[in-house]
Amino acid sequence: MRAKRFSKAETRILVQFWRLGTSSVREILDSLPEDERVAYTTVQTLVYRLEHKGALRRVKKIGNAQLFEAAIDQGELRRRVVSDLLDLFGGSPRMLVSNLLESGTITLRDLKALQAATAARKGGRGRGGQ
Repeated sequence: MRAKRFSKAETRILVQFWRLGTSSVREILDSLPEDERVAYTTVQTLVYRLEHKGALRRVKKIGNAQLFEAAIDQGELRRRVVSDLLDLFGGSPRMLVSNLLESGTITLRDLKALQAATAARKGGRGRGGQ
């Protein structure tokens, strides 16, 4: 089964949970910059969606306030985003990198630095598992 995708707004809320740790909807809302503030009910809806998708979990209730915490880590979200991005390019990392080069988002210097870092990492671990 394919992992559920997150909207930009859901991702923004998830980032706040990683930054703050266990929090209520009100605490998340209050942590947003003034220019990104939305209605309390909007944040509440996003939190409930993230809970339904398995990205957040309820951990405690204090009075009427539910406390939530992140159920996935940043690495898992990054893997999902990269997987979704690769899907847009037919699963081809070469097409993705080619597009990044054409748009100027990444340079040949960046690619050479990544290649050198990868070679150094592989050199330190030996040749097993290639």
